[in-house]
Amino acid sequence: MSSFDKSISVPAQRWGRVRFSFNWIQKFAKQTAAIFLLLVLWEVAPRIGLVDITFFPPFSKVAEGWQGLIISGELYAHFQASIIRSAIGFGLAIIIAIPLGLIIGWYPLANQLLNPVLELFRNTAALALLPVFILLLGIGETSKVSIVLFACVFPILLNTINAVRNVDPLLIKSAKSMGLSSYKLFYKVILPASIPTIFTGIRMAGTASILVLIAAEMVGAKEGLGYLINYAQMNFQIPQMYAGIITISLLGFFLNYVLVSLERKLSSWKTNPNE
Repeated sequence: MSSFDKSISVPAQRWGRVRFSFNWIQKFAKQTAAIFLLLVLWEVAPRIGLVDITFFPPFSKVAEGWQGLIISGELYAHFQASIIRSAIGFGLAIIIAIPLGLIIGWYPLANQLLNPVLELFRNTAALALLPVFILLLGIGETSKVSIVLFACVFPILLNTINAVRNVDPLLIKSAKSMGLSSYKLFYKVILPASIPTIFTGIRMAGTASILVLIAAEMVGAKEGLGYLINYAQMNFQIPQMYAGIITISLLGFFLNYVLVSLERKLSSWKTNPNE
């Protein structure tokens, strides 16, 4: 009887692995189909005259320009400069905004004191202050990191404040009825319940850290992806220009993927209605 059970379980396990692999391939095909069609359209449209091939070269030409930038090491140098600036500003924004947002959201007095300042600066576009940052801090690394920091702070800060304020009151009442102290209530109830909303702000800030930095590098920088795109456009190196744009898109996609994966790990307690 035991040999009969083994003969059934082994094929079942193999079938499960095959089915899992097939589902993974099918899911990957669905997710990449639109991108593949877009690349095909990009390759075909300039060649058949739908767009001007001078200003919108086929994707194969862009890939050649991209390869040339990689082989020469130029792309790596610009990418490294941009990612360091963005990471420093983004990291400082997280360190500053999350604790400050938790304090403002949890303590009414802090909200009353700081809310007018937040309302004043939250409606000020970061790029509008770029000339101010350059005048005060120069055209070096400090001004670029500072503009990224300014652009990233407010999405994280505002989402953190809203996350603390919008925690389910029933959770708080239940925790208080169990005799939890204020510290444990905040640590075990408020903070875990706020994580999904906080990460929404972090993902928004991650996008802002790239976009604002690229714009700042186009205005005043000697290296970076923004400088690369602007330099290629000014010198009519169109494939290299598009290669820089694609690099920025891939960087944003990777950053969002990392943040979403981290959010899922930290919010593993949260039930998924689709499962």
